[in-house]
Amino acid sequence: MNYIELKLTVNPEFADIFMAELGEIGFETFTEESYGLNAYVTEDLFSEEAVDEIMERYLAMTPISYSYSTLEKKNWNEEWEKSYEPISVNGLVRVRASFHEPDDQHRFDIVINPKMSFGTGHHETTSMVLGIQGSQLADEHQGKKVLDVGCGTGILAIMAAKLGASYVSAFDIEEWAAENSRENVELNHCEGVVVRQGTIDDEPADLYDIVLANINRNILMRDIPKYVTFMLPKAYLVVSGFYEHDIADIEQVANEAGLKKTFFDTKNNWASVVFERE
Repeated sequence: MNYIELKLTVNPEFADIFMAELGEIGFETFTEESYGLNAYVTEDLFSEEAVDEIMERYLAMTPISYSYSTLEKKNWNEEWEKSYEPISVNGLVRVRASFHEPDDQHRFDIVINPKMSFGTGHHETTSMVLGIQGSQLADEHQGKKVLDVGCGTGILAIMAAKLGASYVSAFDIEEWAAENSRENVELNHCEGVVVRQGTIDDEPADLYDIVLANINRNILMRDIPKYVTFMLPKAYLVVSGFYEHDIADIEQVANEAGLKKTFFDTKNNWASVVFERE
């Protein structure tokens, strides 16, 4: 099935608001750009009338322009292969595509062929979580169980496995993301990683040592209390996908759910925070 790309030119301060609004009408994946926002939805869920209604409500608050295009799976692969360069995170892990040669100067080598899932490590939130996994929580993965919420390409689940996790459960609401994660897990020869399509609401009951959630502010604000039900005492929750100015709101929800902040990182106004269950 094809995807519809909505290219939205708007004040970046409104990006979170539009992600939340568009998420309510079926849009699943978002990338923030210098001009505003790109949002993606499957053709079967796309409603131009629903998008127009959202835009009309905000026209009095900020200038808005937007356009649509159809994004085919095969064309997406061609596009990212043209511009996808490997990245290095803290000199510890290198993320590359399968057509790049490995580099033995890094301790960890992760191969990601992303398709529609936008989890290549290039975005600040993904690279920060990878850095936290490989530094602050490196020893905490060894022989432990990890839950990856909204896994995208599976990059964080793969990192957890490479750090020695005994079992990783990963899921994403998007069918293509779950499919892509499975392919990338196989590319990286990771055992003990189980990927499924779904949400936190249908995640099988279990307890984990680490929960990873690189999603967005609104989902985190809603679902952090649910994540806690999957956490062992002294377990860690790593969250990202929001701005630095959102840390206080995220922390309040986490505190009310029995978590305390132990570490945070910021990069280009994006933030990642580590919480521990008390």
